[in-house]
Amino acid sequence: MIPLYCGFDNRESAGFHAFVASVIDRASIPVSFTPIGGGQRDGSNAFTYARFLIPEQRGYEGWAIFADASDMVCLADIADLWRMRDESCAVMCVKHSYKTRHPRKYLGTALECDNRDYPRKNWSSLMLMNCGHELWRGITSRAVEYMSGAELHRFAWIPDEDIGGLPPQWNVLIDEGQPAEGAKLLHWTAGIPAFEAYADAPEAEAWRHEFFKTHQAG
Repeated sequence: MIPLYCGFDNRESAGFHAFVASVIDRASIPVSFTPIGGGQRDGSNAFTYARFLIPEQRGYEGWAIFADASDMVCLADIADLWRMRDESCAVMCVKHSYKTRHPRKYLGTALECDNRDYPRKNWSSLMLMNCGHELWRGITSRAVEYMSGAELHRFAWIPDEDIGGLPPQWNVLIDEGQPAEGAKLLHWTAGIPAFEAYADAPEAEAWRHEFFKTHQAG
């Protein structure tokens, strides 16, 4: 069974359910879903820091997937991502390098905030996490309490050679101009199409298709 940890925030719960539906519909092996959030001290959503506690929660054993989830849709079999695990890596992610088109995000919602550029931006939004790797041992609840968001999201404690790369199709920043063709996972970084300001975002129909699955009754 694939342990999939999903970012959850009540303020964009529609996106969470759309993501879960999209994964279930295509998964070839069982997936366990664990919504995570809470402990917010800054940042734009409730799971900004919670994701980095996954190795501790799993007793620093095995692997797990983390996905922002609430602003994503999965278009492929999550088992294909799971099979990419490389024991030599502490974490694996899509290594984006870009400048955002959106200086503010979540416009018109309770989540609205500045959208700053920084090195390794969005690397931590989709992670294959080697929870048993020694480099996670120092990332405890207490450590995360004192670490800055910049340190955490840039994997400041992990050397470059221990950060594995994933194919870019597994975290396509669709509203940042990245192409939808061949995408296995779409990511609306500024706001999901459920929000009024983003109703016409790129590939909005793909998001709505997954969301409406959650409303089907036969």
